[in-house]
Amino acid sequence: MIFNDIEKNLDIMGTGNLEEPVVMLNLLRYRELATEGFGVDGLSGRDAYGEYGRLFAKLHPRFGGEPIWMGKAHTTVIGLENEQWDICILVRYPSRQHFLDMVRDSEYQTISPLREAALAESRLIEMSQLLPKLEIS
Repeated sequence: MIFNDIEKNLDIMGTGNLEEPVVMLNLLRYRELATEGFGVDGLSGRDAYGEYGRLFAKLHPRFGGEPIWMGKAHTTVIGLENEQWDICILVRYPSRQHFLDMVRDSEYQTISPLREAALAESRLIEMSQLLPKLEIS
């Protein structure tokens, strides 16, 4: 898995307009078996991510993270050679501040290791809307 300086990237994210809505692009590739020691022992990566998703859903009322699209990834037409993803998810947040508050929240930090245990590889990319008339349902 690629590890960036997550705190540095969150600080950079925090220099943007904190009231602007954001959509986070999640590109996910599951582990065959989840990493042990995170409460998901014996589960497939997919099932462990499902557990993370169930716990994440409980945070929705506080932080507004709403999955607006989820689909199976197929062929990477332009990208790194042999880069494969299982699932792509778009999660909308009412504001950049909502996302930043969530990832720094102690309850979220308790469940975030499940995400890492479930995934062999991932990308999380902050996006803001350029075409206001574009509706994703």
